[in-house]
Amino acid sequence: MENDMIYYLLALQSVDGIGCKVARKLIEHFGSPKAALSAEEKQLLELEGIGQKLLRNLKAKSIYRKASLELEIIQKYGLKQVSFFDLEYPERLRHCEDAPLLLFYKGKLDLGKRHIISIVGTRKMTSHGAAFMKRLFSELEKYDPVIISGLAYGVDILAHRLALQHGLKTIGVLAHGLDRIYPRTHYKTALSMLEEGALLTEFWTGTPPVRQNFVRRNRIIAGMSEATLVIESSEKGGSLITADLASSYHREVFAVPGRSSDPFSVGCNHLIKTHRASMLTHAGDLAYMLNWEPVRECSKRTEDFVSLDGKEKELFDAIRKHGKIQADHLSQICKLPIKDVLSTLLRLELYGHIRELPGKHYEVS
Repeated sequence: MENDMIYYLLALQSVDGIGCKVARKLIEHFGSPKAALSAEEKQLLELEGIGQKLLRNLKAKSIYRKASLELEIIQKYGLKQVSFFDLEYPERLRHCEDAPLLLFYKGKLDLGKRHIISIVGTRKMTSHGAAFMKRLFSELEKYDPVIISGLAYGVDILAHRLALQHGLKTIGVLAHGLDRIYPRTHYKTALSMLEEGALLTEFWTGTPPVRQNFVRRNRIIAGMSEATLVIESSEKGGSLITADLASSYHREVFAVPGRSSDPFSVGCNHLIKTHRASMLTHAGDLAYMLNWEPVRECSKRTEDFVSLDGKEKELFDAIRKHGKIQADHLSQICKLPIKDVLSTLLRLELYGHIRELPGKHYEVS
């Protein structure tokens, strides 16, 4: 995409009060972002939804200063971008009326005509949910889908890591600019994802991961995918918002059933009970509903720990070396505070790499 087009799209994006829908309407009416911004006041006021306040914002000179600054940053750091008008733009997302006009990314976005699914769920994933995901990915591998998620704690990060372990392309949709990774502990996994996948965002450089941005990015996760899978969810949460968005885009939604007494199965059970999601018990459910056929042989894989961070790998290696061992002993061996050891052990258990035994002992799974 030419710099001229980027510049005027950025300028249009920076207009206070202009969202994706209004911006698209302006471009469709006038033919281009530049033409929309250059239109006479009378022409703009004739459009529904354009009043005096929005008109003043459209004519503000500050939008061009902001666009110039962001364009300089894009060029300086070699960030990639794709506009709504480019062939490379995610095709399913293009059909969503609130799709972003401009996406920024690092890595390889090329999606072709591949199967694309999003996997979402609670940040407080249980060992039951982690075990289900490990089994699911073993079955998914032969269908070679692209895995979309949000790089958050819990279900998101495990989806990305399992995709890497099984040789699947995975894309993390961020709720902030490309100048940072949030949470920071997922930096190493994010770096690994760039080899065959991507980090994607609609947010400009310097945008922090504030709460409302996570809700906005959920529509991209849902919009890019042919189906959204909810692994575990409480009664309320971002994963249910993503599921609702997927339904509004006429995409399939799947949810993993659980016991009625499990707090992180309540959301999934309700989706199934109210017929807002199909029940997901194994990859065959997806293949049947989405009419998938296997495209490759499943590989015989050993566990891949390349995406573990420093503390995770240190503790895992210590458990593998010493066998059954208690957390206090690990704290002494690795010279780490016990609170750090316990939180890291929980993550390793959720990833399915270790298991807890009676007496607060741990061993490799």
